[in-house]
Amino acid sequence: MKHIITCVSILMLATTGRAMQNRPEDFLAGIDHLVYATPDLERGIRTMEELSGVRATAGGQHPGLGTRNALIALGPSTYLEIIGPDPGQAKPDGPRRFGIDELQAPRLVTWVAKGTQLEPFVNRARANGVLLGDVISGSRRRPDGVLLSWRYTDPNVILSDRLVPYFIDWGTSPHPAVAAARGLSLRELRAEHPEAERVTGILRQLGLDLPVRRGARPSLIATIDSPKGRIELRN
Repeated sequence: MKHIITCVSILMLATTGRAMQNRPEDFLAGIDHLVYATPDLERGIRTMEELSGVRATAGGQHPGLGTRNALIALGPSTYLEIIGPDPGQAKPDGPRRFGIDELQAPRLVTWVAKGTQLEPFVNRARANGVLLGDVISGSRRRPDGVLLSWRYTDPNVILSDRLVPYFIDWGTSPHPAVAAARGLSLRELRAEHPEAERVTGILRQLGLDLPVRRGARPSLIATIDSPKGRIELRN
């Protein structure tokens, strides 16, 4: 229920135009997943296993996008998505998402927030000067044959060096964290940016309490508890 409350608060914020002060645990519950992109999926899975001691569960193909993924749960309804090129698909006409074609090594690239009623949410965000792009549909089939489908704001829209997330609504599909490998727990997500105040302002327009401090370059930092101890992912 907590993630539903968080999604409602995000929608309320878009109407009122003011930030809602959530507790840190409320913010974490509103995170759907972290995106860990890799130039080779098996390499990304192996790198994360060596770092954390947990091997990701196969996710599935993203038809027409040239990618597939593997997952590790970070909580009951939060997960780490390891995403890379799919050798079983033809290379897409354009570049793969998240700069995968240019990557030299696996890295954390962005995060995704839970959302509902995305079209009115996007319209309210636009009225407040935040352009999230169109709401589009996606799907993939799990290895066990279960079809997952979702609606989400366009991941190709990059705001504030990907520190502003895109939003996803799984509708009636089972949440991917349910079938993902276990063993990790997200403890904190924070960011750094040379224009920290500006980025914080955009996030608050969207009802998001991601902590952002001033830093030399844009960076997203996730602190995760694992069987090998506390680890940190950053881009």
